[in-house]
Amino acid sequence: MRIVLPRSIAQSLLLLFALSTPCALAQVEYVDPTIGNVAILLAPTRPAVYLPNSMVRMYPLREDALDGRIQAFPLTINAHRGDALFSIMPGNGAPAAYDQEVTTPYFYSTRFRTSGVTTEFTATERCGYFRFTFPTGEASLVLATHIAGDLSLADGNIIRGEEQFNGMKAYVYGVWSEPVSAAHEQNGANTSLKLSAKAGALEFRYAISFISTDQAKQNLQHEMPSNDFAAIKAAAKSRWNDTLGRITVEGGTEAQRRVFYTALYRSSERMINITEDGRYYSGFDHRVHTDARPFYVDNWLWDTFRALEPLQTLLHPSMEADKLQSYVRMYQQGGIMPTFANVSGPVACMNGNHAAPWFADAWFKGIHNFDLPTAYEGVRKRSLDSTLLPWRLGPKTPLDDFYAAHGYMPALRPGEQETYPQVHPFEKRQPVPVTLGNSFDDWSIAHLAGVLNKPDDERTFLTRAANYKNLFRPEKGLMWPKDDAGRWIEPLDPKFGGGMGGRDYYDENNAYTYTWDVGHDYAGLIEMMGGTGKAEANLDQLFREPLDHSRYEFQSKFPDSTSMVGQFSMGNEPSFAIPYIYDRLGAPWKTQERIRMLLDAFFTDTLQGIPGDEDGGGMSAFVVFSMMGFYPVTPGIPTYDIASPVFRKVTLHLENGKEFVIVAHNASRANKYVQGILLNGRPLNAVWFRHADIAQGGTLELTMSDTPNRELGAAPSSFPPDALSVRPWTF
Repeated sequence: MRIVLPRSIAQSLLLLFALSTPCALAQVEYVDPTIGNVAILLAPTRPAVYLPNSMVRMYPLREDALDGRIQAFPLTINAHRGDALFSIMPGNGAPAAYDQEVTTPYFYSTRFRTSGVTTEFTATERCGYFRFTFPTGEASLVLATHIAGDLSLADGNIIRGEEQFNGMKAYVYGVWSEPVSAAHEQNGANTSLKLSAKAGALEFRYAISFISTDQAKQNLQHEMPSNDFAAIKAAAKSRWNDTLGRITVEGGTEAQRRVFYTALYRSSERMINITEDGRYYSGFDHRVHTDARPFYVDNWLWDTFRALEPLQTLLHPSMEADKLQSYVRMYQQGGIMPTFANVSGPVACMNGNHAAPWFADAWFKGIHNFDLPTAYEGVRKRSLDSTLLPWRLGPKTPLDDFYAAHGYMPALRPGEQETYPQVHPFEKRQPVPVTLGNSFDDWSIAHLAGVLNKPDDERTFLTRAANYKNLFRPEKGLMWPKDDAGRWIEPLDPKFGGGMGGRDYYDENNAYTYTWDVGHDYAGLIEMMGGTGKAEANLDQLFREPLDHSRYEFQSKFPDSTSMVGQFSMGNEPSFAIPYIYDRLGAPWKTQERIRMLLDAFFTDTLQGIPGDEDGGGMSAFVVFSMMGFYPVTPGIPTYDIASPVFRKVTLHLENGKEFVIVAHNASRANKYVQGILLNGRPLNAVWFRHADIAQGGTLELTMSDTPNRELGAAPSSFPPDALSVRPWTF
């Protein structure tokens, strides 16, 4: 029988052959999806199969990689680390022991120990493909809804179904390769189909839709019209090689290449494109829209604005513009600019208005293909008219009026009862991170106002950008909460933070981390600390400061603050920029030393090789940047700090057809210090460069040594831009 593949698959297969060189194929082969599958404390990573930024994401449902039984396989999930939408399991549906697991970004397989049934999976953007091999006896499986819904079998091999979740529905349409019989069972709100067929190979092709079952059928016809598991698998592998091939590395160890490309794979999951034939269902107004541009969802900007979105801005600027425009659409449809944008709509989670630095960072790096005036309207409204309280969405409260008048979120004194019902009972006010985070966000809004020629707004938001200064306590050298009378909160242990999880005054970190979380004005922070010498001593002490509590006690209070070095937490995102602050203190060799130490200690090619919650690329993007040897310290300022590349050569293959090459002569584990820098052949005494230097193509050449160069980047005139007065459009 002649099989005609759709154009997208045929093109992908041609690309596979075009990329069939040892270098190109090596990239996907280095990915190990099991890295981090056993968590330090909280959520592990999963050995997920998906195409970059695609709707269908599948991984075996189990506790973690040490769990010897698989519960089922989801047809997809409703969000990163979210609930399964539909599930399938060979046998009678009970959890089963497994063996011989194979994990790649594009293909998964395992064999169940008792039955000997082999399960294989691969995917396209909106479709999944299971192949089950039953060695003996009758083939039996259970297909079920996972939350609430219905399933049916028609014509002996057609599956239709819907799953309700978070106020919307997902739909499935699937086709079995052989006739199956089904026994329908209802278990409360869930439906299960107990399926049976003759022994042997049994394949199940299916598509997911958020619009309708008929649209799911069209998705299947477009992307997976016939049974050819090998062709779909090959096309998926080709797609991954194309995506991972945006960056090629030479040198380093095998383990470092596995860590690097696995981090790049993790950084390529979100946001997901939910457009289906030019239409999408929006959870922000619960309507189906037609749009010439794709619509992306599933983002957690509390952390992803720091490194993940800047990485995608660098590698995939056209797609990034579509993501930004998706946020504009979300605001237009729902009336609020989201921070956490799930497929089902905006989610009240964490704190901050971090769409603002994302918009600003992209704009000042040359991404202009989105509606900036409407984006600005949305972030301005979120700052001035919506509540800043953590884990809340809605209009402003009296606490927000206090913030506007006094420049900080007021804290309750120990034992004082909360009087505002809008405050989350567990998450509390979090006055320090709320004040600091919104200072950064308002700084971003100020510069967007400057682009749009709104001088009054620019002045207003630049004033608000300095609010963080209201919580710096000079005699402590730390960010400290105040009550509504302006009095410092006492007694307070700055390492323990108050309340369950420290939420009374901080959130997932304590005063030692949040003191440095002012990336828009390190110069102002350093001045308040007493100058570069005192700030450098404070930063040194951060990495030495004892917990003053048992690890058990500390982690019970701060389970997100894992992988501690003194009071520095590698396992949580507000820490990412901290080692780079030495570049602003005339001691960049300490940045180089710290970054190498942190990478070596906490990011390994093992089951426990992630130091905290990876959060769908939020942490992995830090790894990608830092291993390449540079980092976007302040989103919104289009510059990068130079650190210590682990590879002797890194080539960025840019979307505009140009290449930016980083050459690190003599780079090794011992040779972690930068001795000299050439940018396009010209000596560079500063340890930073512009985004435009990358975009224009060129070469950054570093000479590495085992001895620090204490003169390089030591002069204040060479420090990276880091003050409230910086004008991003000048770089």
